[in-house]
Amino acid sequence: MADWIRIQARYAPGARCFVTDTGHSTFAEVNRRVNRVATGLAGLGVGKGDRVALFATDSPEYVETLLACLKLGAVFVPLNPRLAGPELRTVLHAAAPKVLFFSGRYAEMVAAVDVPGLVATVGYDADAGDVSYGELLERGDDVEVDVAVDDTDPVCLAFTSGTTGTPKGAVHSQCFGKHLAATTVVATGLTRETFHYSAAPYFHIAGMYWLLSGIARGYASLTLPRFDPPTVARWMASGELSQVFLVPTMIDSLLAEPLVAASDFPSLQTIVYGGSPMSPALLRRAMDRFGCDFINAFGAGTEAGIQTILGPEDHRRALDGREHLLGSIGRPAFGVDLRLCDDDWGDVPDGEVGEIATRADAVMDGYLGAPEATAEVLRDGWFRSGDMARRDAEGYLYLAGRKKDMIIRGGENIYPAEIEGVLAAHPAVRDAAVVGCPDPHWGETVRAHVVPAPGEEFDETAVREHCRANLAGYKVPAAFVLHEDLPRNASGKVLKRVLRERS
Repeated sequence: MADWIRIQARYAPGARCFVTDTGHSTFAEVNRRVNRVATGLAGLGVGKGDRVALFATDSPEYVETLLACLKLGAVFVPLNPRLAGPELRTVLHAAAPKVLFFSGRYAEMVAAVDVPGLVATVGYDADAGDVSYGELLERGDDVEVDVAVDDTDPVCLAFTSGTTGTPKGAVHSQCFGKHLAATTVVATGLTRETFHYSAAPYFHIAGMYWLLSGIARGYASLTLPRFDPPTVARWMASGELSQVFLVPTMIDSLLAEPLVAASDFPSLQTIVYGGSPMSPALLRRAMDRFGCDFINAFGAGTEAGIQTILGPEDHRRALDGREHLLGSIGRPAFGVDLRLCDDDWGDVPDGEVGEIATRADAVMDGYLGAPEATAEVLRDGWFRSGDMARRDAEGYLYLAGRKKDMIIRGGENIYPAEIEGVLAAHPAVRDAAVVGCPDPHWGETVRAHVVPAPGEEFDETAVREHCRANLAGYKVPAAFVLHEDLPRNASGKVLKRVLRERS
């Protein structure tokens, strides 16, 4: 993986690598800076197998740090900057990094954490850390660092999002990284001419690998400190961006931007979406407004990368009359073997709901220091995702929800995704999440958490009748709870654990 930046610096030195609101840097310039960061880290004692943690907002410097780790054979540990102090302490103690990079805004949190074995902190801001990033560059030399690695060597320790509890550290190998980048390039049609923007944060596997795929393929990447709808709308309408990756909530936010309503997006070729389910109603609105190709990239990013793809041709078939495809997550991605399994690892027939299990080079080695948790999800190279789906006769998959989110009402299995899709189709509903709540008679009943659509009056009776017209009676929500917004993690996934705790 370290060769990716070397190759681009050699054969396309003047091509744009990172683009910001204030300028750009070329592949040759980035490679020189990466060499300085790598040799600067070596001066701090970082070598092959050592861990380097990043607790920071998105920036070109963040990606330079990842690339420097690759050149050293070190393991980068991207951390969610939304973590609270106790959470940061937990993951840092588990990761045991030798060096910690951080943004200045988190200086107090970093100073308050005692990490055994930590030799230095590096602040991306000039006045933060034992060493500033600028000082690290000055200490380093522009000489190539070439550490021998093989496909089994670890490159990344990625912590799960923790939507259901304490985050676990997934170990990624060189093989994982190379396969995920190849899948990303093949599945989404990336070329050297692409100008790409990923709204996924860089600590997240999606955000990280869009950037690393750009290095591998040699295309330009727009880097912004955070997703800001007016700024992203301006870039999409500028006639420069050709492909973007967005989660559904971001697409919904962009559709509310006046500039989006007034633009024709002359260069925008593809919007890739993923990270959380998108309702067919929202997808149709987006397809009508942006007028470009759409790709649904679905997967278990932290543990198994991209698993399925609903490609541009599938979206076009949907517009030609096969609208049910808009509710699909597609078919297995490049290089991915996929099964739908029952609890005993047996295959379920088409039409029945089973758990998605995949086998590919982009499957984690396991969870750090957690052999029992690893054994629960890995067997003979297969990863059990916890995502439930059914498959139709053509091989298209339709998500039913998370296994742990399944509701059992009076012995009947209820998958929240089906109900959420019906709710999202009602004009009074902007967003919805369904959870089970305890019931002395039924065991569990269905509770819907709803964000009303702007300008629409939420009539519970009307919405319940809409559900009755489209769902079996036992699936109709017994209760509705209204929200201004649903709680989500940084990846856009609804925190159903939080919703279950609310009355």
